[in-house]
Amino acid sequence: MSYTAGIDVGTGCVKTVLFEHRDGEPLWLEKRCERIRQRDPYQLAKDTFQEMLEARGLSAKQLGYVASTGDGESLPFTTGHFYSMTTHARGAIFLEPRTRGVVDIGALHGRAMRIDERGKVLGYKMTSQCASGSGQFLENIARYLGIAQDEIGALSKQGESPEKISSICAVLAETDVINMVSRGISAANILRGIHVSMAGRLATLLKGTALLDGVVLLTGGLALDTGMLAALQDALRNAHSRLEVKNHPDSIYAGAVGAAIWGEFRRKKLGFQPAEVRA
Repeated sequence: MSYTAGIDVGTGCVKTVLFEHRDGEPLWLEKRCERIRQRDPYQLAKDTFQEMLEARGLSAKQLGYVASTGDGESLPFTTGHFYSMTTHARGAIFLEPRTRGVVDIGALHGRAMRIDERGKVLGYKMTSQCASGSGQFLENIARYLGIAQDEIGALSKQGESPEKISSICAVLAETDVINMVSRGISAANILRGIHVSMAGRLATLLKGTALLDGVVLLTGGLALDTGMLAALQDALRNAHSRLEVKNHPDSIYAGAVGAAIWGEFRRKKLGFQPAEVRA
């Protein structure tokens, strides 16, 4: 039996998870998700990590591996770091074993991956950092419209005449939205238009991975946005795609989960013992 932790430092949130590994099977023990806001993400990661350990009566020295991913490469108390594309792929397989494609919609980018049954990335495509297909862009628009983040999906699905955003530049797209508001376009139609535009780009990314059929899992900060999920499902349906797009209640933790599981794999391969983890 061993314990591993995964810490995913994102642009908007820090996600931490704790796993127990018994007879080769990972058991999820704890999870934490904290919005960064104006706090130090590294201090936040340390605090949530310690909080998880205390909840289970463990010390850092009892863990076989502490894995970071995302922007957590310089965390001083971790054993090693994993590239976020790799961790999201492995985390997606844990959450939904049938997954063969992943769409990770983070704060600054969107990316699509084709993976195998082990979580190995076989191909990927991603947006540029300045694209309007990101969580930060949608959050900025919702703030401008005076809408809470957890209301975005439901309101978007009420839109009957979506106003599509044509620009891939986030700055120009925000200008488009300001003009829509001045023309009296409803918030529901603006949000649905944004979702439709983002979904079109994500569907194109998925096509570029050469994934033809199977389950696609949404991960990242926008994974539970029901408006985003519905728009992507519509975009693929209209393109006569055989892909089945889903999300999972714990989709936001996919990166941290994958880091913890890969950490156990590396621990066993390299023969790390719990005492060797840096406290």
